[in-house]
Amino acid sequence: MSPLIILDRDGVINHDSPNYVKTPTEWQPIKGSLQAIANFKLAGWKVVIATNQAGIGKGIISYSNLHAIHSKMLNSLEQYGTTIDAIFFCPHTQETRCGCRKPKPGMFLEIGTRFQVKLTDVIAVGDSLRDLIASSTAGAKPFLVRTGNGCRTILEHEKKVAPLPKNTKVFDDLFTLTKSIIS
Repeated sequence: MSPLIILDRDGVINHDSPNYVKTPTEWQPIKGSLQAIANFKLAGWKVVIATNQAGIGKGIISYSNLHAIHSKMLNSLEQYGTTIDAIFFCPHTQETRCGCRKPKPGMFLEIGTRFQVKLTDVIAVGDSLRDLIASSTAGAKPFLVRTGNGCRTILEHEKKVAPLPKNTKVFDDLFTLTKSIIS
């Protein structure tokens, strides 16, 4: 069975925005992230995205714009001869308290079910504490990148404001992470 990696989108694959990535024009890949995904795919990995998209629940982003953003991402990956195996997203706001919004593990559990994998064998990459908590709670291996909110997440951990889940591994970015995992 192919290994599987779960990636957060904003802050891991593309630059994040405090005002949400609302249109395809605003979606800009982080240097090396698309190559990193291509490297995983060439090595035989399945690559899945798990992303909170509360902008939908807040009425800031339409479903059609979200799909257009994902189309741009997939088209950008085609330039590297690759694609993503699946995109899971939570459209809910924090106030709805759904089970799929990170830091809850619902999206990860659904990915495990759909791909028929044990999450203990899965690496999950995020830039925020909520990504790490969701992956760790689901049983996946939490990996943090310093891109996006990653540096702030590390600083909060160092100040003991928000400790990282046990065994979290930290990398500069997705490309660096890929180089350390794929030999």
